[in-house]
Amino acid sequence: MRPSARTAVRRAAGALLAVAALGGTFTLGVVAGAGSAADRDKPSAHGVLDEAANQIVGSALQPVDRRALDAAAIGAMLGAVGDPWGGWADAPTAGSPGGYAGVGLWLRRTGGALLVAQVATGSPADRAGVRTGDELRAVDDRSSRELAASDVAASLRGPAGSAVVVVLRRGTALRTMTLVRAAVQEAGVTTTMAARGVGRITVPAFTAGVGRSVRAALARLQAGHATGVLLDLRGDPGGLLSEAVETASVFLDNGPVVTYSRRDRKPQRLDVEGHGDTRMPVVVLVDGGTASAAEVVAGALQDRGRAVVVGSRTFGKGSVQEPHRLPDGSSLALTVARYVLPSGRSVEGVGLEPDIEVGTSVRTGDEDPVVRRAVEVLSGLTADAGAGG
Repeated sequence: MRPSARTAVRRAAGALLAVAALGGTFTLGVVAGAGSAADRDKPSAHGVLDEAANQIVGSALQPVDRRALDAAAIGAMLGAVGDPWGGWADAPTAGSPGGYAGVGLWLRRTGGALLVAQVATGSPADRAGVRTGDELRAVDDRSSRELAASDVAASLRGPAGSAVVVVLRRGTALRTMTLVRAAVQEAGVTTTMAARGVGRITVPAFTAGVGRSVRAALARLQAGHATGVLLDLRGDPGGLLSEAVETASVFLDNGPVVTYSRRDRKPQRLDVEGHGDTRMPVVVLVDGGTASAAEVVAGALQDRGRAVVVGSRTFGKGSVQEPHRLPDGSSLALTVARYVLPSGRSVEGVGLEPDIEVGTSVRTGDEDPVVRRAVEVLSGLTADAGAGG
């Protein structure tokens, strides 16, 4: 990898992974930082905005809080540039004994609907029976259709022990429930045996350190004489681009992983880091909750002919968000680039089409039809590898 590309990726490791398991939305951080010096030297409209806000707070017939005006103004500015993935989140609540917590949901916007993409195991939402695919209609009497996904996520977070009322739709039925926020632990990479000789590495999100964890997991499977591996990215909402590149590098040797383009800048190609394993047969599991950085990994392995992708079409998020910490502690995520896979294709709005489609990833009892089909595919790949010497 070229030094400039490596530097760009490494900066992402310190970026804010917006919302994550505490009540989230999809994000893919690349670089952290503020605008250019030239931009900072330009005359500011802050005085006009502040004066307008002061007049509204002080004189409007309908009372309103300044923070609500700030949120509305930032939302309108993001709307003015057509940024569907950008968002603003208030600063974490501090000083409460329970600390900073949430309900354990990942969310994704499909059309006007806000759907549950993943539920953290053991979280308040999980214990209440929330399922992947449920539509979140409202949070504390605020319609989710009127808010950015990041604003909804912020509403789900708060001090541990505090309550939030949500309205969910499953099919045609509406359900109102009160969830008590709790500390939600980030799920890490797990390794299990899916079948005799077949290992399964599950990546719930691309948080810091995931690439190293996947490499270590593969080493354990190799030491245990596994004949193939399932890389399970179902419900993975993405995360840090650096971790996506490092994870793809576990299974590739040289060559491109992803290319991203910022406004008025030359496209930046990110290549494989080091030398990965290219012998172990790999099947990648995906579904409609596989997004962003997870699509980078699945798409890179698919484009490079390194893995067979099994499941259903992925979410389709091919853009890059840059997080900024604002002076008051709140955070702004802004779409700053789009990426393409090694073949030159974009997933934005279309997702990845699996090589082998399995219509559902919903389990029936202990049966997982996607895993079952993936094991069958992997068995075929293993047999072909053996026949080829």
